[in-house]
Amino acid sequence: MNSDTAATQPPGPVPLAEVAGSFLRLGLTSFGGPVAHLGYFRETFVSRRSWLDDREYADLVALCQMLPGPASSQVGMGLGLRRAGLPGLAAAWVSFTLPSAILLTLFALGLSAFGDLGDAGWLLGLKAAAVAVVAGAVQSMAKTLTPDARRASIAAAALTLMLVIPDSMVPTALVQIAAIVLGGVLGLVWLKRPDESGKEQESSAEAAAPYTAVDSNSVSASESAAAAVGPHSPESRIASRGARRLGIASLIAFAALLLGLPALTAATGDATIRLIDIFYRAGALVFGGGHVVLPLLEAELVPTGLVGHDTFLAGYGAAQAVPGPLFTFAAFLGASMTTGPSGILGAGIALLAIFLPAGLLVVGILPFWERLRAWEPATAALTGVNAAVVGLLGAALYDPVFVEGITSPATLALAVAAFVAGTMWKVPAWTTVIGAGVLGWLLL
Repeated sequence: MNSDTAATQPPGPVPLAEVAGSFLRLGLTSFGGPVAHLGYFRETFVSRRSWLDDREYADLVALCQMLPGPASSQVGMGLGLRRAGLPGLAAAWVSFTLPSAILLTLFALGLSAFGDLGDAGWLLGLKAAAVAVVAGAVQSMAKTLTPDARRASIAAAALTLMLVIPDSMVPTALVQIAAIVLGGVLGLVWLKRPDESGKEQESSAEAAAPYTAVDSNSVSASESAAAAVGPHSPESRIASRGARRLGIASLIAFAALLLGLPALTAATGDATIRLIDIFYRAGALVFGGGHVVLPLLEAELVPTGLVGHDTFLAGYGAAQAVPGPLFTFAAFLGASMTTGPSGILGAGIALLAIFLPAGLLVVGILPFWERLRAWEPATAALTGVNAAVVGLLGAALYDPVFVEGITSPATLALAVAAFVAGTMWKVPAWTTVIGAGVLGWLLL
């Protein structure tokens, strides 16, 4: 067996059915968003199945929290990769993602069949619930990612950029990229201070593992290496020469697609390539979790007329009521496209495109993670990026979520009630969304 094969396959046969079955059960039952998903994963794969130990799991979570893309899905991909190589990664992703993707695609097809539902009470309720969900996400992320004056200032700068620069002057998508870059630069030069380095590293570690079962700040590189058992352990395979070669190839593919798809879209004008480009860039540039994809996708789809305002917000609300990753919102949007591929084909293209960067980055970065996590400038820059995405989500909370979702005093009251239910009474998001839809149907 050559080194490349050894890098991606376990020493003994591992039935893909084991990986697929485990993640399918999670995909059907994992309500509660990314943080809850990490808790479910730990319970399933650390406590019950013993695929890895707490130290190894904490390292994997820390890596995925620092990468752009859907963190919980990337952790799932990493678990599948460790367990059964590249086929395991694919099986984990498909099984965890498919249930919610199917539900949201069916919801999109139902909306399309019923035509214009802009004044439907249940739809107004879903849009009001989206205001509450996004406001809760901004509040939660701000507590974790902007706990001090410097990081709060970075978030405020990003929010200001988004709100004051009109789309007629600079496309919103470019402003978002500029805000992310600004956050990284400010983090690099402003958050890397000798007298605060210990505090910053502690905060970064806390943000990297937002669950109570594992203290990732206590995991050192030497401890992680010591956790590997023998030359055939998952860690040795992932860090092997073949895995590093595959990782470099994956990173090259990631960058080539990120830079090449916009050029190819401009050169050909092909609607399918445009769809792939939109969702690939969204998946490649999102830091901070599923909620942050909202402003990126809205800027690309709503102003261009590819998806209507009401449809966009209704789908986002519905995405809170299904299990699995929030990024399956892409399936709803792909199925709802007004031009180019739509329906089931559009849903499939959008879903693959938005998750592809996540898979490429997991395969690309995992072999080099021990070196990267010890490089302080990378940690400082990513801390600044995470602060900036709080500002991006805050701007999206105002426009389009609040502007489009609050259309009357009654919808404002419903949004406030949903916000209090979710943040103070800890009602699950899916329950809040369904309740808001029912109340909207009855009262609005």
